[in-house]
Amino acid sequence: MPSGPLATGAEIDGFVLGERIHAGAMGRLFRVAHPDHLGPMVMKLPRFGAGESAESLLGFETESTILSALSGSHFPRLIAVGDLERVPYLVLPFIGGEGLGKIAARAPLPAEEIARLGAAIADALHVLHRQDAIHLDLKPDNVIVRPDGLATLIDFGLAHHARFPDLLAEEQRHMAGSAPYVSPEQVEGRRDDPRSDLFALGVVLYELASGELPFGIPATTAGLRDRLWRDPLPPRAHVASVPPWLQEVILRCLEVKAAARYQSAAHVAFDLRHPDRVQLTGRAGKSAAASPLAQLRRWWGARHGSAASRGRRAEENRDAAPVILVAVDTGHPDTVRDEALLRATRRRIAVAEEFRLVCLAVRGGFERPVIAAAESTPDPDGHLDHLVRLRHWVEPLKLPPERLSLHVVEALRPAGAILDFARRNHADTIILGAPTAGERALAWWRSAASAVASQAPCSVHLVRAPAAHEAPDNAFEIPAFTEEDVP
Repeated sequence: MPSGPLATGAEIDGFVLGERIHAGAMGRLFRVAHPDHLGPMVMKLPRFGAGESAESLLGFETESTILSALSGSHFPRLIAVGDLERVPYLVLPFIGGEGLGKIAARAPLPAEEIARLGAAIADALHVLHRQDAIHLDLKPDNVIVRPDGLATLIDFGLAHHARFPDLLAEEQRHMAGSAPYVSPEQVEGRRDDPRSDLFALGVVLYELASGELPFGIPATTAGLRDRLWRDPLPPRAHVASVPPWLQEVILRCLEVKAAARYQSAAHVAFDLRHPDRVQLTGRAGKSAAASPLAQLRRWWGARHGSAASRGRRAEENRDAAPVILVAVDTGHPDTVRDEALLRATRRRIAVAEEFRLVCLAVRGGFERPVIAAAESTPDPDGHLDHLVRLRHWVEPLKLPPERLSLHVVEALRPAGAILDFARRNHADTIILGAPTAGERALAWWRSAASAVASQAPCSVHLVRAPAAHEAPDNAFEIPAFTEEDVP
């Protein structure tokens, strides 16, 4: 038990409370010190006792459970947990950086800064969703941007994890969350769809781009339900300089039907990092909300049925929208190997509901690997030539533009370029050609295939061109640790 009131100077289980840095409806936050724990720390104390809402204790139980199951630099590490029957508390590391709330107060921000911040948040959401968890309270106040640009998500009191009981759902507190950022499916009582976080990300991006909230600050349930049909003003109606690609990304995140949004946070991060690859639709050019008649139809549909589409649980979402990176050797075309690579790619995309296929060619280098190009110095004309070869290679797949992205990069070490591109863009699978028998005997350990297979952050699908006496398909898959698997 604490030796005095819960204020600066009090001691709880050896933790001495320092400066109080936050006080809200759900609890208080203090800096703390402990002789057995190094580094700056904070203690989160939920409000409890007579007259206090049970929601703060439910949030405490939820956050302590979910944080104990998460790993990675995008989330606070759980240092200590207080006994619920004595004094409930959470002790977490103090995270240095700038709160996104302070950054949002400077909005509207330049498009390049929005893209950088948005991609960092999407990175964090992707890692979270890969660990079967959903935040469900994403907003600027719950994001800290570290000095290195990494985004850390905080406050998991309203979160959902596929492998643990959902206490808030059991208590029928379905619409828990911050009203301006709550998704349509949360309004309808669903808490198990990772795409809810992508809707909230769209609200955050809208706020950073325009300085406004797309749906205002609803004060009633009826106001929240407007989200099931209401078409917000496009960001460019507030700030004319918002580029079309950024408006496309924002409004796609804000689609009422979850199936019409991005299906993966990795896809959002990819588009924000590659604005020239964003496929523009009618969303990009909008300058006003939908017509009154169109909104009336949406309102009528929302009143007579579910506006949001079928939900998708966190664990179902992991493999439903992969980023597939295929490395194509445009410097040394080989018809047999290229055809085998194409067959392997076709098989992989056939089992995905929604995917982003990224075709990558690496030019330059002193190695003679699977993917090295002929030139060793940058050449704009040569770059374009390799891009054309990539386009010819992928043409038989007949993919719509929004599913496809082509990239040619310069690098001395092709394997390193492939690995770096895969990490930065959250590739779920890398497909590339394996060395031929002669190459393998000569220098397998030096080949790009060997390096990629041994160091990849995802599964690697190696494709070997068949010999004349072999069957046409010679491919094998090497699973690799993902970011969240690494302790």
